[in-house]
Amino acid sequence: MDNLFDKIKTIDTSSLVDKVETRLIELLIQQNFKVGDAIPKEIELASNLGVSRTVVREALLRLRMIGLIESKRHRGAVITNPDLLALLEKRMIPQVLDNATLREVFELRLVLEIGMADFIMERVTKEDVEELKEIVANEPDLSDSMHFQIQHEITFHGKLYEITGNTTLKKFQKMLLPVFDYAHSSGILSKDIAVKKFVSHKGLVDIIEHGSAEMLRNGMRNHLDNHFARIFI
Repeated sequence: MDNLFDKIKTIDTSSLVDKVETRLIELLIQQNFKVGDAIPKEIELASNLGVSRTVVREALLRLRMIGLIESKRHRGAVITNPDLLALLEKRMIPQVLDNATLREVFELRLVLEIGMADFIMERVTKEDVEELKEIVANEPDLSDSMHFQIQHEITFHGKLYEITGNTTLKKFQKMLLPVFDYAHSSGILSKDIAVKKFVSHKGLVDIIEHGSAEMLRNGMRNHLDNHFARIFI
């Protein structure tokens, strides 16, 4: 006679945890919880949701992992302002991303840098311009007709992200740098293509100091032309 337990399927509790996780988020929204507010205790949540404390505890752990709640001494779990990029940053490992994803991340960087021209022109200060001039002063004299070294790119473009005043954008750029560097040197893109003339870092600084957002967008697109050519070839 077959063992009775051989015919009993293991109960899948993951779907229940998923539902409780979703329900908890809905509850926080419905009750208009704000950052710093303490949420109900595990036992209260379990009773109201009709599930065990183990399920609630697992669902709360997931919310902690995404940065939605954190434990505070004498207060229990409270709502926090989640770091939108924290989980993504932990998974942004160039060596384990496939070539298609690496190319897309490379393309994303190009889109961001052309699209942030308005923010740069709106928020740049005289001090920023002077710092940019100092940065490009250390670059080769013939930078308008040669390709930049990766460190020049990182230093100069990092400053542009800083000028935008957008903290999330700056964090995103910092997170993308290792991926961009890896994609740039890994061979997944076409080899460097000779560009006879393109807007240099020095040229971009001149536009930022004397030009407009539209001029900066066009200048940045021209500056990145070599990278676009490597993608579209």
